[in-house]
Amino acid sequence: MKKTDLIDTLIHQGQRKRLVDELRKKGIQSESVLSAMNSVPRQWFFPKDFEHFVYRDAAFPIDHGQTISQPYTVAYQSQLLGIDRGAKVLEIGTGSGYQAAVLLAMGAEVYSVEYILPLLKTASEVFKAMGSKIQLFHGDGTLGLPAHAPFDAIVVTAGAPAVPDTYIQQLSIGGRLVIPVGDQTDEQKMMRITKISNTQTKTEILQDCKFVPLKGSLGWK
Repeated sequence: MKKTDLIDTLIHQGQRKRLVDELRKKGIQSESVLSAMNSVPRQWFFPKDFEHFVYRDAAFPIDHGQTISQPYTVAYQSQLLGIDRGAKVLEIGTGSGYQAAVLLAMGAEVYSVEYILPLLKTASEVFKAMGSKIQLFHGDGTLGLPAHAPFDAIVVTAGAPAVPDTYIQQLSIGGRLVIPVGDQTDEQKMMRITKISNTQTKTEILQDCKFVPLKGSLGWK
């Protein structure tokens, strides 16, 4: 992909603004998140043959049995992180790259791990064309990135059977983990875990959700 392939027309921009208005009505309040969602062209991360669906508030299949998350879900998880500009954020599950692009637009320093190498390569090409500073890694995301820890926030974009302790260990004090937890069908809950100290955390169980399974040694085999 080349920089000249990154097209963002006035029509795209208008569709994006309407999507952001819809997200605001659905309860997204963070102006940082809404501004980032308004600035990131979702079509750059979307299957080209289905671009007429790009600004619907819905998830959509991409390659290798994965999905590009629903815009509301991206906004909701980003809002739950509660990050400021300059925050060091670990994303588990690069996928299309859209969530990472939103975090970058919020001013975060983003590290992202993807289990499926072809997806990582495709996302990497987009970020390279964008000129974005992001650190991408191929590997078992359930193990986090201990060599680069601690992180101010960790966001997981796949459903885990339980919360891997590796994530808690790699959070800084005061850091937040946002992760969907449950089975591989419809019984998942979004959770936010705040690290109070090295021995204490605060767990919030939030709304129902549905994500593809988290793959790796501490995820779904």
